[in-house]
Amino acid sequence: MLRAYISLFTALFLLGGCASSSNRQEVGNAASYGVLIMAHGGEADWNSAIEAMADEIRDDYIVEIAFGMADAGSIQDAVHRLEAQGVRQIGVVRLFISGDSWFERTEQILGISLGAPMRMMDEAAAAHHGGHAMAFWQIDTISSFALSEEGLSEAPEMGRVLVERARQLSTDPQQESILILAHGPADDAENQRWLSNIDARADSVRRALPFRHVEVQTLREDWAEKRVASEQRIRAFVEQAAEHGSPALVIPYRVYGFGPYAEVLDGLPYVANQEGLLPSHEVARWVRRQVELLQRSESRNPAQVQNVNPGYGGGT
Repeated sequence: MLRAYISLFTALFLLGGCASSSNRQEVGNAASYGVLIMAHGGEADWNSAIEAMADEIRDDYIVEIAFGMADAGSIQDAVHRLEAQGVRQIGVVRLFISGDSWFERTEQILGISLGAPMRMMDEAAAAHHGGHAMAFWQIDTISSFALSEEGLSEAPEMGRVLVERARQLSTDPQQESILILAHGPADDAENQRWLSNIDARADSVRRALPFRHVEVQTLREDWAEKRVASEQRIRAFVEQAAEHGSPALVIPYRVYGFGPYAEVLDGLPYVANQEGLLPSHEVARWVRRQVELLQRSESRNPAQVQNVNPGYGGGT
């Protein structure tokens, strides 16, 4: 009987040791993978919204954020923070409306493709746009990377965000018109892709509620000549909605906030809570889906995601 108890105790001890070892291995594997979220960034509330969204996936991933428009300095700092936590494989989720935004530039900064110079010695000379640094060099790293390709304009999850916003604003959908407003690019063909992609997301609103009309427009706000024509179309839509007896419901298709739309719509009757795609749990779900896609991509094609010149020692 004593030998039986000893044997049972030994078996349980060994089993526990194996489980503990297995758990440590799983944690170790998880610790080698990190997520870098790239986001435009802005005022404190803008950045806080991104941080709050990232918190929703931090239980499962090591996450750092690089604010800016593919700014090498911000990306370098975020990558170093990940590597300091043991990360060696990094999934880069680009939280932009268009999947084309700064894609090639980011590949070059990360060293996935060639084209970026070694680190600039005079960082004060780095380019700026709209108050944001846009430094450009190949970062110093010992990690491999994979980049998300889907923009938020293509994300089916964002259709559910639009439905959330429409339900928040609507009181009588059959009498109401929805105007979905986005930033928009300079190039006409690319702008049409923005409109088509976002209009596909707007189909979720059309199916959910019987609105009189659902319209998607881009302001093209950084290009003065194109913006003039866009403002005229946007204001005409809002005026026509009012003529049918109900103010337009305006939903910004922006990562966060209302942008310059209050200025554009000044003097017109409309309804808006001025919330962009954040806050919404759907954005975190989209980020999580991108990470899962990147992990599968890395496991299938590891050679395609390696940094072409990892750890070149270009300074920190």
